[in-house]
Amino acid sequence: MPNIRARLLAVLVVLLGSLTVAGAPPATAATLSGSLWFDETPLTVRNGRFVDGNGREVVLRGYNVSGETKLEENGGLPFASPADAKKSATALRALGGGNSVRFLLSWAHAEPTRGTVDTAYLAAATEQMRAFLDTGIRVYPDFHQDLYSRHLFDAGSWYTGDGAPKWAVSLGSYPRESCGICFFWGQNITQNQAVTKAQYDFWHNTYGLQDSFLDTAQKTMTYLQQHLSEAEFAFVVGFDPYNEPYAGSYEPGRTSRTWEQSLLWPFYERFRARMDLAGWQDKPAFVEPNLFWNADIDSQRQEGGLLDAGTLGPRYVFNTHFYDQKAISGILMWGNASDGQYSTDFGTIRDRASATATAAVVSEFGHPLSGAVSGKAPTVDKAMYQALDSRVPGASWWSDPAASGPVLSGTQWQWDIYSGRHHELMNDNPDKVRTAADAWNDEDLSAVRLDDSGAVTLRQDARLLDRVYPGATAGTTLAFTYEDRSRDGATTLTWNPVPGSLPNVSRLVGSGRYGLLVWRSGPGSAPTELHLPASFPAAATTVVSDLGTAYGPPAYTPTAPIAAAPEPGGTGSRRLLLTDADSGAVHYALVTNGATSPSAALLEAARSELSAWAAGHF
Repeated sequence: MPNIRARLLAVLVVLLGSLTVAGAPPATAATLSGSLWFDETPLTVRNGRFVDGNGREVVLRGYNVSGETKLEENGGLPFASPADAKKSATALRALGGGNSVRFLLSWAHAEPTRGTVDTAYLAAATEQMRAFLDTGIRVYPDFHQDLYSRHLFDAGSWYTGDGAPKWAVSLGSYPRESCGICFFWGQNITQNQAVTKAQYDFWHNTYGLQDSFLDTAQKTMTYLQQHLSEAEFAFVVGFDPYNEPYAGSYEPGRTSRTWEQSLLWPFYERFRARMDLAGWQDKPAFVEPNLFWNADIDSQRQEGGLLDAGTLGPRYVFNTHFYDQKAISGILMWGNASDGQYSTDFGTIRDRASATATAAVVSEFGHPLSGAVSGKAPTVDKAMYQALDSRVPGASWWSDPAASGPVLSGTQWQWDIYSGRHHELMNDNPDKVRTAADAWNDEDLSAVRLDDSGAVTLRQDARLLDRVYPGATAGTTLAFTYEDRSRDGATTLTWNPVPGSLPNVSRLVGSGRYGLLVWRSGPGSAPTELHLPASFPAAATTVVSDLGTAYGPPAYTPTAPIAAAPEPGGTGSRRLLLTDADSGAVHYALVTNGATSPSAALLEAARSELSAWAAGHF
């Protein structure tokens, strides 16, 4: 049906709340403050993208909540209380610009006694998860583990782990843990025989360990499905079955690739079946390959990436992590990261997801914020966000935007409001109380902390974290870039300046930040959404698009081509809404906070330049 007719019907839907027509989705029953008629729909995977109920491509951006789950001080929960969870969720949306979180859960606390699920733990975890769902933040839970279990480690050990319960470790009679000469906790994964043997047992289902885990996972998912409201459960995207899987050791003749094929993938199929039994049939499993498949140190890299899993399709998401181990080593990368540093690495993630016909998410990335290599963090994290946005470096983006590829979803490690304020008895040792940083194996990666007044405060540059990104695209994203101009000390990092061939666009942006989205419109009537950072107040935001121009976009109405509105959840965060009136056409929109009361002539001149540029490249 003609799009203008669909729009008129959409208005009727909003007014009457009951009409359903082809081409115009019905109004949703709003449960969140600030919700509009196209909000609050569940996500599915279609054509290699996350898609909402209006057919829009969705990008998930946010953080891991949080490494506190790996500690004992709050009983394996991300927060000490629901109030802290709510405070964290509000700040994550308003200060960090996130629309999603990877929500960590603990097997050890979910099943402290074999065969018995602790419903008190599940109830507390559900209540804390609800704080995010009710703030308009999408959630995918993760049964987290590192080094298999803290119960493998001695009270005096330099290291600790998290994951499996004490009873699971007691079954194995594992050797006394020792990492030998280890400078980083991750070396325990391959060097500590207690860890490697326990991992091996899990993947071979020795003592029925895997069966017990899957039973607990199913009961956990059933509990969540039954104790969240329908609207809340709609915002649960899927489930991450197992963090950073690794074989422990390979049997003679078996390789990392054959291990993925013969042990890891069958585990995911079993987990997928448990999701179905728990009422999660319409939600994907966020499956991770062997954690070393995309290591950036050649000696660590192992063949993998679910190469033999075939077409994953809509019931799975290709889920991976990326840390620059060269930069973290302090030896293998001496300088800072630079423009395009991770274009190839993140391009590989896009390619693997495409080959498996599903969406991709980088569910962990980041860099230490203290210690010898912390000075690299501003550039490393900027380069990672840049690579999430586009596979083309800034230096060549304007000349080759069509090679950008899909915008990747990602959740940074991590969002821990207790950073620097912990009281963790490491391995239950009262003489080893950890208070600093993350309080876990000397890591320090939280983007936030609480100040002395109890307010949530960013520890990283807000320009880096609170970003313009396409939260929902009404059609197909063709290209996107964001120049955040974040800082490395006193230096402003500008890796993607507007080229001199677009002098009016350059003048409009000036020294400000800008994002540019190019998309091909789809058949629906819901708008395209761009998250507006706190540094982009609606009254001082400039938009130049083929749909029109605006300085200080007006409040949203279904007929306004360019508008602004609150994001759902009542946190004060905002979004730009772009409504096209066609299907199959190429559109563009530049949004910037650089202009100050630009003239109509400048806006039109910039629009003319961008129209010619878009026509030349798309």
